[in-house]
Amino acid sequence: MPTIVVEVMPKAELLDPQGKAVAGALARLGQKQLTDVRIGKRFEVTVEGEVTDGVLADVRRLADDMFSNSVIEDVVSITVVDSADAPDAV
Repeated sequence: MPTIVVEVMPKAELLDPQGKAVAGALARLGQKQLTDVRIGKRFEVTVEGEVTDGVLADVRRLADDMFSNSVIEDVVSITVVDSADAPDAV
C-alpha cells in the first residue's frame, strides 16, 4: 500500500525553541560544525488503493487544515512513497 508523507516545519521567520535547545545540546557535546537545528513534524498517511489526484488533493487539504497551523507553520512537502520503496527501519 502506498504512503503519503507530509512534512511540516515552523515558518522560517519564527523562533524554534525546540531547535534552539537541540542546537545548544549539540554544541555542548562538541558538535561545533552543526550550528542550527529546526524541528518539524512528519505525518505518514497510508492509502488503501491507488493514489489519485483526488486523494492527493484531499491530503493537501488535510495538511493545510489539520496537520499544520498556517499561522506558524508551512507544509513543506507532500510525497508519495510506495511501501516497497520505503527504506528499512534502522
